[in-house]
Amino acid sequence: MKRHINKLTIMLLTVTMILGSCKKFNDFGDMNTDPTKSSNLDPVNQLVLTQLRYSGELTINERTGIIMTMPLVQQIGGAYYTRYGFEYVKNRQYMSELWELGYPNDVLNIVDATDRSAKMPLKPNLNAMCRIMKVYIFDRITDLYGDIPYKQAGAGYISGVIRPTFDAQKDIYDDFFKELTEASAQLDASKDNVSADIFYQGNIAAWKKFANSLRLRLAMRLSKVDPEKAKTQVLAAYAAGVFTSAADNCITHHADVQNSYADIRGNSVSVAINQYPDEGRPRVCNTLLDQMKSTNDPRLQYIARAYWVNPDKPSERLDVTDGVKAQVGIIGVGPGKYNYDDYLGAINVDLGGGRAVQVPNNGQKVQLANWMITNDAPFFHITYAETELLLAEATQRWGLSLGVNASTHFQNGVSAAMKQLAEFKGGPVLTDTQIQNFKTDNPLAPGNELRQIDTQLWVALLLNGPEAYANWRRTGFPVLAPAITTESTATTTPRRFEYPLTETEQNLTNINKAIALIPGGQDDWTGRVWWDKL
Repeated sequence: MKRHINKLTIMLLTVTMILGSCKKFNDFGDMNTDPTKSSNLDPVNQLVLTQLRYSGELTINERTGIIMTMPLVQQIGGAYYTRYGFEYVKNRQYMSELWELGYPNDVLNIVDATDRSAKMPLKPNLNAMCRIMKVYIFDRITDLYGDIPYKQAGAGYISGVIRPTFDAQKDIYDDFFKELTEASAQLDASKDNVSADIFYQGNIAAWKKFANSLRLRLAMRLSKVDPEKAKTQVLAAYAAGVFTSAADNCITHHADVQNSYADIRGNSVSVAINQYPDEGRPRVCNTLLDQMKSTNDPRLQYIARAYWVNPDKPSERLDVTDGVKAQVGIIGVGPGKYNYDDYLGAINVDLGGGRAVQVPNNGQKVQLANWMITNDAPFFHITYAETELLLAEATQRWGLSLGVNASTHFQNGVSAAMKQLAEFKGGPVLTDTQIQNFKTDNPLAPGNELRQIDTQLWVALLLNGPEAYANWRRTGFPVLAPAITTESTATTTPRRFEYPLTETEQNLTNINKAIALIPGGQDDWTGRVWWDKL
């Protein structure tokens, strides 16, 4: 089922400053008591705005996804601006963007929308959707930072608190499970129709599955820190009804717009890559390439492509993969390496018809394919593929009864991950034979099941850096060798984002209490969030 941006979304571009974004980004007082706030603002507009911003806000997704988390889990790298994640070069500002732009915009809007809609007895479905979206927004923040302002955040207009306390991540997760449970039960197809909703156009059955699949994702976060609670929540989410096919996928289909930093219509993950000249774009990391090569993954030939780099005309991207592959193979960038490291001399590639081009070093190192990073590429929030792989892990890890055995869930997840590439415009349609050959060649091996399951989840989460980073920290799979270089400011792979320095200016007492609870008592990016247990 296609889910496209409707007219309301375009209208929202004229009101994105209504709440928060016209104020200072670094001031909790401004964030919580914005005097420009309308007392008559329709919460459905706020819901839609936060939905679209989630994958359309360029600054957050560029810094958090492309510069930090995707390089940290060694999916992409090589470009100079990816060194912060790829080589562990600390940049406090880049780690701060999700916080400093998320709280005064997304958090403020969704908290306000949830409060407003709760006072509208004829709109229980809108309120339930706002509650679910609130969990989804806060989860991305807490998973990266750890303890954060939660219960008092964004509620200054409601409660008058302008310097909110930090809640323990454990308590935040408890509230996530409560909210998702209650919101899912609250959804009622006989009640209000929220047709403006970007995710599902008001489809109540789909929203219920989304809430329960998000609950499953969050339950698995606790697999090491609290396995008993994790098992309880997994079973409850499954019983309530999670995704059962690709038709349930939660996707934002963006507009074909090259986002500026003030626009949110295009897919900002894609724009964060394709806005740069070709030579400066990140390449695919050899860690990902080697994994796909070792399993004869049929996706590899479509995802990783070599393009002729013409520095004078960066818009001219000629696909020279076949010619490059024949001479040097499929090569990306090694962990912690720049595009110009391991330098390759130029090669000549015959394009046919009497035309040939000289392909330099950067052109020989593969990039994400054109079709993956178009402005209107779909953004996958939660998918059937992810859900099945998480069910496979839960079944294997604890022997739970979740419909079928771990092997079947695993195969379902792999199949779905391969088939969802066809959602991209110009994306490949893998044949049943290609998919079956992969499954036959890569069955779950005794004693190696968790590694296989979570490595496939890492592949499936390509282009969703924060989620891939969270799952890698939780599971340790795939096993990634730290990419330490002479430029690195950490000696191990960073495991969280440090709090913004502006918090020490605006909310010193509360942030100091939170920092004291971090293992080691230091706000350092090599520390761990609560659920990231050894």
